[in-house]
Parts: sequence; structure tokens; C-alpha cells
Amino acid sequence: MKLNKTRYYLISAALCLISIVGIGYYYFLTSFSEMAETVYVYIDHDDTADSVYTKLQPLTSESALSGLRTLSRHYDYGTNIRTGRYAIEPGMSTVNVFRMLRNGQQAPIMLTIPECRTMEQLAGRLAPKLMIDSATIVKAVTDQAFCQKLGYDTCTIGCIFVPNTYEVYWNTSIERLMNRMAREHDTFWNTERQQKAKAAGLTPNEVCTLASIIDEETSNNAEKPMVAGMYLNRLNKGMALQADPTVKFALKNFALRRIYKTHLAIDNPYNTYRYAGLPPGPIKIASIQGIEAVLNHAHHDYLYMCAKEDFSGTHNFAVTYQEHLRNADRYVKALNRRGIK
Repeated sequence: MKLNKTRYYLISAALCLISIVGIGYYYFLTSFSEMAETVYVYIDHDDTADSVYTKLQPLTSESALSGLRTLSRHYDYGTNIRTGRYAIEPGMSTVNVFRMLRNGQQAPIMLTIPECRTMEQLAGRLAPKLMIDSATIVKAVTDQAFCQKLGYDTCTIGCIFVPNTYEVYWNTSIERLMNRMAREHDTFWNTERQQKAKAAGLTPNEVCTLASIIDEETSNNAEKPMVAGMYLNRLNKGMALQADPTVKFALKNFALRRIYKTHLAIDNPYNTYRYAGLPPGPIKIASIQGIEAVLNHAHHDYLYMCAKEDFSGTHNFAVTYQEHLRNADRYVKALNRRGIK
């Protein structure tokens, strides 16, 4: 009789243990996601534990979500929510998903810095890919004190950006983002590039400024060293750059197809028809090709250039003003024939 009781208790205990293990496995160790591919969940500053559950609900089963809620209550997740972009992979258990969320083990994003004309445009392109909004980015890059901490001012801050693709975290702050850009800038401006800039009589910021003008003058990368050489010749002779793209930037009218004398009258330090030398800063985020064109500029005697009348996107170069006038006359006639105003 005693043996039967012992056996009964052992069997009951075993069944109870099996039930506990089974329940634990069912709620905590089975695959959390019901999706066939990796899904990314974004958790921001405004999220609560309940809003996190709401974001996860479409991906999972009720039992797995209940398991996650249980773990959250046990470890008080609601008071320590970590922002970020989290990869919910197929086959990942509920326990692993919770551990990832609790520890802030987020997945990075690939952020591309584009070649934008204005900081507002840059902010508009970056904000959809980051937790920070466009207003925060604009406020930072137009704040003199913020820019000065990085070694720039509000005119030259565009020089800090080197167009490329970088691995960053979605929840990066504006401070961390800009410090990262500063490090990437310093890596790009290695000893060789700095020496080439010095040989051209320019600082890295001035190289970026001139490169931004060249980028706007031509999209033909093969021609950019020629254009760079022409502008450097003008700078070295103390001549005004007289670059049409700087007038468009001063007017904030990038759709202009022809520049008239009325446009040239604008009193703005970016108007290189009125102000000698380089403008206060770049008129866009300079491309790497534009920067390299300045650093490896063509050596020639040209002082003038004018868009070719065949609208090929390239230019006729001239040494003398008289020759330039002839080139300009052909281009103006071509514009008139096409009715471009």
C-alpha cells in the first residue's frame, strides 16, 4: 500500500513537471514570430509597454504575446523601455525576443548621406530613416553654438558631411549622428588629401565649397577637373568667380534656367558676381567626385567657361574674355531658339 502511494506521488509529480515544462515551452520557447521573414519593430520615446505589445501583436500568436507580457511584468520592462529598431527573426523564441528588447540589442540601419542643396532638404531626406525628426536636424545645423562645438559655423556645417552610406542605429541622437559625421569627415580627409588641398592653397572647407559649385556647374565627372582648374585660376588672379549656381543659391531658386542681370543684383555673400573669392560655405553637400576634382584639378590657362550650345552638359572654355563672349553668344542664341527663359 505504501509503495503504491509513493508511486502515485512520483507519477503525479512527474506529470506536474511535464505540464510545467510544456506550458513553459508553449509560452516562452516556441517561435515568437509567425512571419516567414524578418520583421523590424521600431520603439521610440513615446512607447509604453502596452504600445510595444500593440506593435508586436500582428507578428505573433496570442500565447507567445502572453508569454512576453508575463516576462515583462516579472522583469518590470515597462519602467525600462529601450528605444530602437529591433529585428524579429523567424524561429526566435519569446524569451530571446524579450531579452533583445530588454537589453536594447537593436539592429543597425544603413544611412545614406545624399548630395542635397540645403540643410532643410538634407533633414527631409534623413528624418524618415531615423528616430529624430527633420525639425531637430534643422535646428541643430542652424544653431551657431552647436556647429561651433564641432568646429564649424552655420555656413560651413555642410562640409562635415561626406556623401556615403554608413551603418548607424535608428535611435541615434542628433549629437551622436553629428559626432559620427565628424569622425567620418576626419577619416576621409587623410594626410594625402590635406596635402593636396594645401598645395591648391585651400583648406578642406574651402575645397568642399568650391567642389559644391563645380557639382552644380556640371554633372559630367570627367569635366569637373577642368572646371576646378578654371575656378582656381580665377581665384589665384583675384578675379570674381562669377558662378551662376551661387546666384541660384542666393535667390533660393534652383529652378532658374537662365541668369539675367536682375538676378546678379542680389546683395548676398553667396553671389559670386558681387563678392570676390569663395562664398561663406558650400552651396550643396559636395560630392566625393567634386572634391577629388578640386584636389586633382587640371592645370591650364582657362579663365572663362560657358555651357555648350549643344546642351550636352559640358562647356566651352576660353582664355580671353573676347573668346568667352563668342562662346556665350552662341549659347544665348541656342537658348532663344529653344524658347528657354
